[in-house]
Amino acid sequence: MPSKEWPDKDRLIVGLSGASGIVYGVRVLDACRELGIESHLVVSRSAVLTLSQETDLALSDLQDRASVVHKVSDVGASISSGSFRTLGMIVAPCSVRTMSEIATGVTSSLLTRAADVTLKERRPLVLMVRETPLHLGHLRTMVRLAEMGAVIAPPLPAFYAKPASIEEMVDQSVGRALDLFGLSWKPVKRWGEDLGPVGVPPAGEG
Repeated sequence: MPSKEWPDKDRLIVGLSGASGIVYGVRVLDACRELGIESHLVVSRSAVLTLSQETDLALSDLQDRASVVHKVSDVGASISSGSFRTLGMIVAPCSVRTMSEIATGVTSSLLTRAADVTLKERRPLVLMVRETPLHLGHLRTMVRLAEMGAVIAPPLPAFYAKPASIEEMVDQSVGRALDLFGLSWKPVKRWGEDLGPVGVPPAGEG
């Protein structure tokens, strides 16, 4: 059978695992909606607990932000197949357990299955890993994932953007992660455009 045309809307798979920093995933969903991106949400059971601990949002509030919601146990969902075309996948936040499961390829849920499919299809997989300090096992797992094609993108604050609130710090990290999919989100402050003298990179960014 002939292959289907690309969908009318770009699609992004958004995974939320149980690490601290659930607000990053919430803002990824908000950004997708603002950018007109079709978001496919999958939330781990641990992430539901983190949502209740770190925000005033109910699971239904989170789901309402997504275009499509998939059950984490539904390993036969559309996003479990490489034939379902997407821009790629972001896991925000990404726990060490989720990162490790993806690295081994022994995936036990739709979240990690979708990430594995993203890698095999050579699509961008961005992992906003939330853990510190990192022991040698964590670092070796990150190296393995990088060698497999994933992008390890811890949500580190960009102080050169002079954030005035936690919300601005979160949005800067989310926007820079979305840059990796070719998506430009308005809240991002960019060096040489919104910030700083043209041609002089901030420390650590050169």
